[in-house]
Amino acid sequence: MATIDPAVADLLPLPPATFHILLALSGGERHGYAIIIDVESRTDGSLRLSAGTLYRSLARMVEQGLIAEVGRRRTRDDDERRRYYRITTFGTAVARAEMARLTELVKLAKASGLTPRIA
Repeated sequence: MATIDPAVADLLPLPPATFHILLALSGGERHGYAIIIDVESRTDGSLRLSAGTLYRSLARMVEQGLIAEVGRRRTRDDDERRRYYRITTFGTAVARAEMARLTELVKLAKASGLTPRIA
């Protein structure tokens, strides 16, 4: 595996909610409820983030520099209370490193003869 930035390595492995939030934001800026819907849709409902989990995660991720709150992104029809978030360059690097880690883990599992049984 390639050498990764120690600041990135310190955050791995990512909690599943954090990785899914980064995936949701990799497609562009979103507000909290849109992130919840994206994660639920992307996982076919197997991961449902509660508002509490989401907003605690978002606050921690902003503090870690993975995401940033977008300044003023309001349209006429937008709710004044909505806060929008975007993934940072550092957040993208962390998400890529987590993906590489997971890919390597899957390769090791396959090499050991483990394959999922499809019903």
